[in-house]
Amino acid sequence: MVSCPNALNIRSAAGQVCKAFGVRLVTNPNIVYLAQNGGFDSLFIDLEHSALSITDAGNMSTAALLAGLTPFVRVPYQCGNGYVQKVMDAGAMGVVFPHISSSKEAKACVSIAKYPPLGLRSMTGQLPVFNYKATPAETVVEDSNTSASTVVVMIETQEGVESVEDIAAVQGVDVLLIGSNDLAIELGVPGGFRTETFRTALEKVSAACKSNGKVMGLAGIYGQDDIHQWAINTLGVRYILGQQDSGLIAQGAAKCSAAIPEPTSTGSQ
Repeated sequence: MVSCPNALNIRSAAGQVCKAFGVRLVTNPNIVYLAQNGGFDSLFIDLEHSALSITDAGNMSTAALLAGLTPFVRVPYQCGNGYVQKVMDAGAMGVVFPHISSSKEAKACVSIAKYPPLGLRSMTGQLPVFNYKATPAETVVEDSNTSASTVVVMIETQEGVESVEDIAAVQGVDVLLIGSNDLAIELGVPGGFRTETFRTALEKVSAACKSNGKVMGLAGIYGQDDIHQWAINTLGVRYILGQQDSGLIAQGAAKCSAAIPEPTSTGSQ
């Protein structure tokens, strides 16, 4: 049995939202406990837009497993199967694949992330998700494919939206995650998250997820409650990247600085 329940599976099955905390700047694994104290269910460890290493991702994944948070890792675009294998063997319970635009690409994601018969992932022993215990191969395969190898494909291209029904139909794909910033740019409406063009694209992804029994996720839109309400209650989004560490530090720094008053008098001291 895996050492940490998959919060996404549990919460989405119950009609709840799995809240993810993004890590792209902080390398100290203690960030996991700050995320836990903040009420998050999952980590979104970003190796695409950061200088974090696989070792950093492994350390944070292990800390997350111990804390009961589900660690997902976003890998760089077209990073190669070997890179994905190392991320999963380091402790990730799921992999986020950016810029997926076709069912062929989605099938390649499943192939490397899942064990046979769903995929072709290579077997090794003493995995973090099994507490480094010697575990029968059949248990590793069954439990990993069920709850410790979530495949998250990001929809952030025009082609991805056009092919979303085929992508959602791929067996082994678990989540279709909107990459809001890149998708809005591709659609010709940079930052236009409230435009009809952007909303129509998300509605199409939502329909594909619902018809194929897949979880819909949303990333890249922070602090905009009206959009989150619409996404959760109308589109059926059940996985949300709430914010990333860099954004929270920047916001906190600005708020702290603004709260420090200037002197009421300019006289000499």
